[in-house]
Amino acid sequence: MTLSKLNPCLFLFVSFFTVQLGVSAQVETPQLSPVSTINQKVGLSDIEITYARPSKRNREVFGNVVAYDAMWRLGANKNTTITCSDDLYFGSDTLKKGTYAVFATPHKQSWDVYFYTDYSNWGTPDEWDDSKVALKVQPKVLSLANSVETMTIALENLSTDGAVLSISWDRVAVKMPFNLDTRTKVDNSINKVMSGPSAGDYYSAAKYYYNQELDKKKSLEWINKAVELRGTSAYWYTKLQAEILAWNGEYKKAIEAAQVSMKTAASKGNDDYVRMNEKSIAKWKKMK
Repeated sequence: MTLSKLNPCLFLFVSFFTVQLGVSAQVETPQLSPVSTINQKVGLSDIEITYARPSKRNREVFGNVVAYDAMWRLGANKNTTITCSDDLYFGSDTLKKGTYAVFATPHKQSWDVYFYTDYSNWGTPDEWDDSKVALKVQPKVLSLANSVETMTIALENLSTDGAVLSISWDRVAVKMPFNLDTRTKVDNSINKVMSGPSAGDYYSAAKYYYNQELDKKKSLEWINKAVELRGTSAYWYTKLQAEILAWNGEYKKAIEAAQVSMKTAASKGNDDYVRMNEKSIAKWKKMK
């Protein structure tokens, strides 16, 4: 059957589908500057760097592809970004934890490397704002014996409390050592563990034992400890304490705990807890 003899509606559908298929199809080609993401644990801190990696491709890089004495996005396409979960200490200067765009102005003998608080830009900012520079580092230029074909940002010389932020391309490299306050994080962790479980730990353990109807005495011991540590301001703590006391047959104490919970919940405007406590108190009064 020829196209001229096709049902007109069917002909239109086939034509429309063919046009749409042609519009939707896209040729896929590899990126000349592929995106790379580094996720690195340094000590107890997380650092992530995302950047597009241009290659030399038989070109002279610095002074040609990358101009001297001019702001550079430090890579290709979208500007490079770094995210750090803790403060980084570059000598006496501090880069506060957070996410930053990283820009650089290469000079022949040194670079100016900027950590910029506005990281949403594509490339370099249309208008540079010095107030958005969180930190400026000025590393010296190192000459490499062997050429680096593809621009590389790396975290080198990892230790438990620092590393070196390295940028290399062609025969040029700059290295920026930084430290982390790992000692404080470790000390805080040690103190937390050595001081024993928190109120939340005791509360969670007591609630689990209560919900699963396991050891009622152990559950009561844990919820009492949770209330002792947290205080009676947490009305959901004292509500659970009341429930576990009743589970243990201590109805008088359960009513007292429920009254504390109800009073605090009322002061916080939580009517749901007020009603739940009232219902429990009425039930337990019949069981004293």
